Amino acid sequence: MSTVNLAVVYYSATGTVDAMARYAAEAAEKAGAEVRLRQVARQVTGGERATSEAQAAHAENALDTPAATADDVVWADAVLFGSPTRYGNIAGQLKTFLDSLGPQWGQGLLADKVYAGFTASQTAHGGQETTLLALYNTIHHFGGIIVAPGYTDPLKFVDGNPYGVSHVTGANNDIPLGDADIDALRHLASRVVTVAEKLKN
Repeated sequence: MSTVNLAVVYYSATGTVDAMARYAAEAAEKAGAEVRLRQVARQVTGGERATSEAQAAHAENALDTPAATADDVVWADAVLFGSPTRYGNIAGQLKTFLDSLGPQWGQGLLADKVYAGFTASQTAHGGQETTLLALYNTIHHFGGIIVAPGYTDPLKFVDGNPYGVSHVTGANNDIPLGDADIDALRHLASRVVTVAEKLKN
C-alpha cells in the first residue's frame, strides 16, 4: 500500500483556521498520510487586524508555517483547503492562490485528486456552507474528486455540516474550537486519507 500524500493548504486571518488546519494535519498523519501543512501568504486587511493576544500570537506562529506553492498541490494525492468566510465565499488570499494554479490546471496536474474543505465565520449564518460550495466550484474545474464528510459518522449530526467542517468564532473571534469541531476535523481528514488511499492503490 502506497502512502497518501496530503497537503493542508489554508489562509488564516485570526488563528481559527490555522488551528483547524493543524488538527486536520495531525489527524491525517495518524491515518498514515505524509502531510504538508502550508499557509497561503498573509495579507492583513482593515477587517483582519489582530483584536486579541491570541490573534497576535497567531501572527507570530504563522511565520513558522511554510508558504503554500503550486508544487504542494501537484505533489499531493489529496488536498484540504481552509479559509475564513468572506461574504459567503473564500478569502481573496486563498482565491489568489487557487487562481495562480492555471499552468498546473492546464497540464492536468490538479485532476483526479481528492479534495475537501473547512471554514470559519463569526456567526452561525455567516456563509459557511456557501463558502465550501464556492470552493468546490474551483475543484470541479480542476477535475478533482470532492470527498465531503456527508453524514458518514454520527458525530456529523452534532457539528451539522455535511459539506466540510465549519466553526463559529463569535463576533470577537473569541469562541475556541470545541470537541465537536475537532472531532469533525479528525473525521474529515481520516475520510479523505482513506478515500485517497483507495484511489491511489
